[in-house]
Amino acid sequence: MIAAGIDLGGTKIELQLFDNEWQLASRKRVDTPQDYDALVGALADIVRWADSEAGTSIPVGIGAAGLLNPTTELALTANLCATGKPLKLDVEKAVGRAITYVNDCRALALSEAVFGVGKDAETVLALILGTGVGGGVSVKGSILSGPTRTGGEFGHMASPAHLLQKYNLPAVQCGCGRVGCVETYISGRGMTRLAKAIMGEDLKPPQIVERKETDAKAMQVWEVWSALTAELLCNLTLAIDPDVIILGGGLSKIEGLTDVLQSQAQKAQLGDFGIPPIRLAQGGDASGARGAAYAAYQEQSNG
Repeated sequence: MIAAGIDLGGTKIELQLFDNEWQLASRKRVDTPQDYDALVGALADIVRWADSEAGTSIPVGIGAAGLLNPTTELALTANLCATGKPLKLDVEKAVGRAITYVNDCRALALSEAVFGVGKDAETVLALILGTGVGGGVSVKGSILSGPTRTGGEFGHMASPAHLLQKYNLPAVQCGCGRVGCVETYISGRGMTRLAKAIMGEDLKPPQIVERKETDAKAMQVWEVWSALTAELLCNLTLAIDPDVIILGGGLSKIEGLTDVLQSQAQKAQLGDFGIPPIRLAQGGDASGARGAAYAAYQEQSNG
């Protein structure tokens, strides 16, 4: 076995063990504890299980939503009982060795860059559209990471003022504490918020997508969401200019989404300059854990 990756979510912890060809060899899933000490214990136990399965100590990476402050090592996360806690350090203390901790969106970007749809590209940008919005950038097979470790928090960039004004939308308080984050309108919950504002109904994204073919108001919700999302893609292109943009998350499964966003982002782009090809992530459920495993493998190899 070459490495293991842990997909750490609010309801489940899943470890995936990869062989020397980076194929999934084994997996183990447990419920995510809602108590911090129990969470540390569960993570330590599953790391020990990986070492036992491998017959030796192997690189282990944890991929989780949220951030680790590089100065204090304290976590900031919305769906785990770890905010304000040194989660990585405590797990390392419990298992007696180093582990790697990476944001789950950055892990998916790395996995897709090395093993997935971006493997022939130099600069890969991943955008996750789901309950929240985030992403990451991989350059030459490594996560692009700066001193603040906040690079990739694309959902907390400002919503485009001209579109908020055009569609008479207010700047909404975001769960991060800021006001006007684009996530508040283009996440799954954001699309529901748009439906409430435009249609006066509480609809989930699948309902909106289904009704847009026959309901003019639902189509308007879809058009507003597409315009806001495409504007973000255009802004990311202006900032990073990646070779490819890869979409993941629940909303990426909407049929025809890449074509719609490719067209809309092109309309938002400067003059007649292009937009990188927009593709869907290939890795599915294994992608984030594999990215975390690969990040751990890189860290140990370079250490």
